[in-house]
Amino acid sequence: MKRMKTIMDIVDSGVVAVIRAESKEEGMKIIEAVKKGGIKALEITMTVPGAVDIIKELTQLYKDEDVIIGAGTVLDPETARACILAGAKYIVSSSLNLDTVKLCNRYRVPIMPGIMTPAEALKALEAGVEVLKVFPGNAFGPSIIKAFKGPMPQGNYMPTGGVSLDNVHEWIEAGAVAVGTGSVLTKGAKTGDYELVTETAKKFVDAVKQARANLKQ
Repeated sequence: MKRMKTIMDIVDSGVVAVIRAESKEEGMKIIEAVKKGGIKALEITMTVPGAVDIIKELTQLYKDEDVIIGAGTVLDPETARACILAGAKYIVSSSLNLDTVKLCNRYRVPIMPGIMTPAEALKALEAGVEVLKVFPGNAFGPSIIKAFKGPMPQGNYMPTGGVSLDNVHEWIEAGAVAVGTGSVLTKGAKTGDYELVTETAKKFVDAVKQARANLKQ
């Protein structure tokens, strides 16, 4: 039940913030700014220096808050296990590694592996993956979601890469259960403008809510 609750919390949130930074200090500032903007799902990528330690610190810091800390750019089961032991509630990878999926299933921790072909999507579904990360999303655009859902409507798809404020509604309307966003969301951090990061986060949250509301009309 804990695994399913995490998945539902991520889907309800609608936006996963992909956190990349050149230092731990910058990463923590970005995380706080994104959190202020209302995004609950935070994906700390393994490209951030000291990422596993940051995950461990964040899970303690926000243990009493409505925040979902996960690990991204996880390429192998060894890294996945280290992140899980540090407290990561979910694992995200840029490609499909069945050994990593197996490891996460063993610990009952959700994993969102990157897929870009029907064959990869099918293998992920057969391995018990609940949410498939369509990556890189900008390789095809929102139409790829409809293409996947044609033969595999049972899949839950989350695009990452190429998701912007201009097209986020297209992704949701195409059938995405959530979206992942990184550089577009955190670009303000490059100039130290963390208020811009917070404002952008708010806009993403609002855009997803509006897109979902439009679908109900």
